[in-house]
Amino acid sequence: MAFAQDIRAIESSIAHRTAAALRGLFNTLNARRLERRTYRELNALGDRELEDLGLSRSALHAVAREASRAR
Repeated sequence: MAFAQDIRAIESSIAHRTAAALRGLFNTLNARRLERRTYRELNALGDRELEDLGLSRSALHAVAREASRAR
Protein backbone atom coordinates (compact mmCIF):
# COMPACT_ATOMS: atom_id res chain seq x y z
CA MET A 1 0.00 0.00 0.00
CA ALA A 2 2.80 2.41 0.86
CA PHE A 3 4.43 1.64 -2.48
CA ALA A 4 1.27 2.65 -4.35
CA GLN A 5 1.10 5.91 -2.42
CA ASP A 6 4.75 6.62 -3.23
CA ILE A 7 4.10 6.00 -6.92
CA ARG A 8 1.08 8.35 -6.87
CA ALA A 9 3.15 11.02 -5.10
CA ILE A 10 5.90 10.73 -7.70
CA GLU A 11 3.39 10.88 -10.57
CA SER A 12 1.76 13.92 -9.00
CA SER A 13 5.14 15.60 -8.56
CA ILE A 14 6.04 14.95 -12.18
CA ALA A 15 2.67 16.32 -13.32
CA HIS A 16 3.11 19.48 -11.25
CA ARG A 17 6.63 20.06 -12.54
CA THR A 18 5.51 19.48 -16.13
CA ALA A 19 2.58 21.87 -15.71
CA ALA A 20 4.87 24.50 -14.19
CA ALA A 21 7.33 24.12 -17.06
CA LEU A 22 4.54 24.48 -19.62
CA ARG A 23 3.17 27.57 -17.85
CA GLY A 24 6.64 29.08 -17.91
CA LEU A 25 7.00 28.29 -21.61
CA PHE A 26 3.62 29.82 -22.48
CA ASN A 27 4.36 32.91 -20.38
CA THR A 28 7.69 33.36 -22.17
CA LEU A 29 6.08 32.90 -25.59
CA ASN A 30 3.34 35.41 -24.76
CA ALA A 31 5.90 37.94 -23.51
CA ARG A 32 7.92 37.57 -26.73
CA ARG A 33 4.77 37.97 -28.82
CA LEU A 34 3.89 41.15 -26.93
CA GLU A 35 7.45 42.42 -27.32
CA ARG A 36 7.39 41.89 -31.10
CA ARG A 37 3.96 43.50 -31.41
CA THR A 38 5.01 46.51 -29.34
CA TYR A 39 8.17 46.92 -31.40
CA ARG A 40 6.24 46.74 -34.69
CA GLU A 41 3.72 49.32 -33.50
CA LEU A 42 6.41 51.70 -32.26
CA ASN A 43 8.48 51.18 -35.39
CA ALA A 44 5.48 52.13 -37.53
CA LEU A 45 5.44 55.60 -35.95
CA GLY A 46 7.25 58.44 -37.61
CA ASP A 47 10.32 60.11 -36.15
CA ARG A 48 8.30 63.13 -35.07
CA GLU A 49 5.75 60.96 -33.24
CA LEU A 50 8.52 59.05 -31.52
CA GLU A 51 10.13 62.32 -30.51
CA ASP A 52 6.78 63.45 -29.04
CA LEU A 53 6.83 60.29 -26.92
CA GLY A 54 10.41 60.96 -25.86
CA LEU A 55 11.75 57.95 -27.75
CA SER A 56 14.43 57.45 -30.35
CA ARG A 57 14.42 54.67 -32.90
CA SER A 58 17.50 53.13 -31.31
CA ALA A 59 15.60 52.63 -28.04
CA LEU A 60 12.62 50.79 -29.53
CA HIS A 61 13.87 47.26 -28.81
CA ALA A 62 14.62 48.11 -25.19
CA VAL A 63 11.28 49.86 -24.70
CA ALA A 64 9.38 46.94 -26.27
CA ARG A 65 11.26 44.43 -24.10
CA GLU A 66 10.58 46.43 -20.95
CA ALA A 67 6.90 46.83 -21.83
CA SER A 68 6.48 43.09 -22.38
CA ARG A 69 7.99 42.28 -18.99
CA ALA A 70 6.01 44.94 -17.10
CA ARG A 71 2.65 43.41 -17.93
